[in-house]
Amino acid sequence: MIFLDVDGPLIPFGPRPDGHRGPPPHATADHPLLHRLNPADGPRLLALGAELVWATTWMREANEIIAPLLGLPQLPVADWPDDEPPAGLHWKTAGLVAWAAGRSFTWIDDEITDTDRRWVAAHHPGPALLHRVDPRAGLTDADFTVLRAGARLGP
Repeated sequence: MIFLDVDGPLIPFGPRPDGHRGPPPHATADHPLLHRLNPADGPRLLALGAELVWATTWMREANEIIAPLLGLPQLPVADWPDDEPPAGLHWKTAGLVAWAAGRSFTWIDDEITDTDRRWVAAHHPGPALLHRVDPRAGLTDADFTVLRAGARLGP
């Protein structure tokens, strides 16, 4: 299972790697950075062969807006607990561990810290790869190399 964040990993905050400077083809007033999506990321994520789950504040809008632009099917959307996380822990961490329910998982996000890694190691019985993406660049070839290795974590 792969938990997938949008802002940072799929929509980088820095300039597009290909240097595109024309009008943003997918930008809207509500979502002006959509032109930073890389349509190749969808097929590359699907090729990892794991169940993809949106783990983003976009919630169901990820299926309505992001998935079609990346060629992804409708994906499950992680729900978030209302509880405050322990000090220093990312607000998504405990919810993703609960969603995984002991199964192996990869979490792709730009806000993962060592605190999250330690907490998951202590609270999740299965294998887990918490992969932090540079939010200025988004997913890169180097990230996909790590993710392909993580996809082989096991059941």
